[in-house]
Amino acid sequence: MANEQPTSNQSRNPRHRQFWFWRGLRFIGFGLLLGVLAGFVVMGLWNALLPDILGVSAITFWQALGLLLLSRILFGRYGGAGRGFGRGADGGREWKQKMAGRWRQLTPEQREQMQQNWRDRCKPRSQPPPPNSPTD
Repeated sequence: MANEQPTSNQSRNPRHRQFWFWRGLRFIGFGLLLGVLAGFVVMGLWNALLPDILGVSAITFWQALGLLLLSRILFGRYGGAGRGFGRGADGGREWKQKMAGRWRQLTPEQREQMQQNWRDRCKPRSQPPPPNSPTD
């Protein structure tokens, strides 16, 4: 047993293990409680508003939880700014700083050309010409 790694006193202490067990259990319980509460809030708001406004049917609690899960998949986290659509953990700050550095390196002529390119890209598209009417 000479090769055995010594363990810390805390990992041997049953009170320490109990503390972390109960803390983890409370954390999981609190998360479940928040999920159930959020499901009931979504279900209540949906059933109170949308049937009258849009004429859709009422939803169940499980459908409300499904909507919450779908919104998380599509839009990111529940609280704060989500990571959706290419924003990293820093909210896109790194990308913005990189672009600002590139912009500073451009000459005034290059900047004007780039601005004009973006204006052209962002113009509203004109309506397509009406189809030719057949002549009989």
